[in-house]
Amino acid sequence: MTHTKVPVIFDLDGTLVDPAGGITGGISTALREMGLPVPDQAVLNSMVGPKLSDALLNLAQVPAALVDETIHRYRSHYREAGIAQSKLYPGIFDLLEFYAESGRPTAVATQKPQGIARLVLEHHNIADFFVAIHGAPDDESLGTNAAPGKVGIVGAALASLHSQPAVMVGDRHQDVAGAMANGLDCIGVRWGFAPDGELEEAGAVAVVATTLELRSKIEELDAVRAAALSEVHNDGSI
Repeated sequence: MTHTKVPVIFDLDGTLVDPAGGITGGISTALREMGLPVPDQAVLNSMVGPKLSDALLNLAQVPAALVDETIHRYRSHYREAGIAQSKLYPGIFDLLEFYAESGRPTAVATQKPQGIARLVLEHHNIADFFVAIHGAPDDESLGTNAAPGKVGIVGAALASLHSQPAVMVGDRHQDVAGAMANGLDCIGVRWGFAPDGELEEAGAVAVVATTLELRSKIEELDAVRAAALSEVHNDGSI
């Protein structure tokens, strides 16, 4: 029955969509245009997932005074070419379509600016599968002190699902932390950008390698919920 279907909150980059170099290439281009050193590929890959201003400061060692302009240049390149480079991970479209048709609520929680996140999802024809799409403010400047981190973005997505018990699906430790802070379990996916062991160490309840495994794991959660509801009903508590 529909009420036993666990709602799912998905991360975007590295979980639904493979940026396919659109993010890392755009960052590299922006850094070169700014006359700044470009880190090696491993560091660039680690910048996919965290808030971009934090990643530029802490991973690419960009001086604070140059962060806003670097972000502006990156976003220009990303809109012009990066979105078109991206592609859905295998099985994602079919999984989301199945969830939409079977009545399972889904939402997106990403640290990508919300407007750009919607453009990416629309580009891949999956935006309409989601109850809501939540991201960072479109103004990514360092002066935007009120910008929520992953915890706040996941919380907003959960609220859009009417705060039902849900599960987070993501590819980085920030996804796990955001889920746990909101009282949710997180299923990690191996096809994203986490180094080996990161998701397990962060506390993911499971780490899956394919969308078929992901679907199976979420159906296990459905069974647990159904059993719990049955116990409550049998106890006469409601």
